Amino acid sequence: MSNVVMYSSTACPLCTQAKALLNAREIPFEEINLGMDAEGRVALNAKTGMMTFPQILVDDELIGGFQELIAADRSGKLSELLDA
Repeated sequence: MSNVVMYSSTACPLCTQAKALLNAREIPFEEINLGMDAEGRVALNAKTGMMTFPQILVDDELIGGFQELIAADRSGKLSELLDA
C-alpha cells in the first residue's frame, strides 16, 4: 500500500474531517501536526505551494486539501493512487 501523509494543524475542522474519511476507508496514514511549528509550515509551503491545512500526500504526490481528498475519493482517483 502507498504511503499517505497528512499535514495538519491544531483545532482544524477540515483536518478532523479528512482524518475521519481516511479512517472510514481504512487507509493508514501518518499525521504530522505543524500547528506550533512555524519552520515546518515554511518548509511545507516551499514543497507544496499551499498555505492551508490539511495537506494530504500519497507517496509524495500532493492530493491537496480536504475538498480535493473528497473529489479524489468520489472519482476513484484515491483508490488508483493507493493501488499504484
